[in-house]
Amino acid sequence: MSLRNLFRSNWSSDERLEGKVVVITGANTGIGKETAIDLAKRGAEKVIMACRDMEKANAAVKDIIESSGNKNVVCMKLDLSDSKSIREFAEAVNKDEPKLNILINNAGVMVCPYGKTADGFEMQIGVNHLGHFLLTYLLLDLIKKSAPARIINVSSMAHAWGSINLEDLNSEKHYNKNKAYAQSKLANILFTHSLAKRIEGTGVTTYSLHPGVVQTEIGRHLNSFQQIVMKAISPFTKNSVQGAQTTIYCAVEPSLEKENGRYYSDCAAANCSAAAKDDNVAEKLWELSCRLLSITWE
Repeated sequence: MSLRNLFRSNWSSDERLEGKVVVITGANTGIGKETAIDLAKRGAEKVIMACRDMEKANAAVKDIIESSGNKNVVCMKLDLSDSKSIREFAEAVNKDEPKLNILINNAGVMVCPYGKTADGFEMQIGVNHLGHFLLTYLLLDLIKKSAPARIINVSSMAHAWGSINLEDLNSEKHYNKNKAYAQSKLANILFTHSLAKRIEGTGVTTYSLHPGVVQTEIGRHLNSFQQIVMKAISPFTKNSVQGAQTTIYCAVEPSLEKENGRYYSDCAAANCSAAAKDDNVAEKLWELSCRLLSITWE
């Protein structure tokens, strides 16, 4: 638990989710899995875990059903580093699901060595931002049809150290894995701001959040020094259950129905960086994202 959390009372809610269909990306481990358990316990009509590794996902489904007592948990293949996979997943959801009330864009990669997605994007901006941007675009009509509905983008406080390099979004000229991660997390918040404006009045709302410094598998690419630092601060970090609380808060808290486009941390509205409030950069990033993905999203 963080020092900040020591002075904040824990949020809890008995809000139920009967009749609600949920999609969570990257739900086979860490905070995504804990989010799935919680929302299943709340009686969600269906929880769809969108995962790349189906072997791990199938094992996680069994755990989640056992922990929650809700049998309506399924996994579907989704590789956010491949637009073909994203389109196939969205097509299946649009065809088979009559509604989608909560979309949680949770999956991510962190400070990984330089690599490219199937579409040629730098891996962190490709998975963390562009993959979720395309997924949301493809599911938005179904989400609007299901209103009231919510779209939640899991960002990070690391956004504060980031900037959007519109001239070299894919870090082809120079790659720094920490800067690329921070850029992708900043992109999550800018996307949330721009999306909020576009869905105003539709009954769909969107939120971004920092889950806390959480000890999960996402940190597997940290270098030796970063791992030592993480170990040193581990008494003040969160476990996966604690790390999932702000995502769950954004998914179910009734008072947020009147909010749209804001950033949250520790189950409360929080301040994001000045760069994360730059509407001009947000719009340019939106246009660039559409261009890179060959979509038209006004």
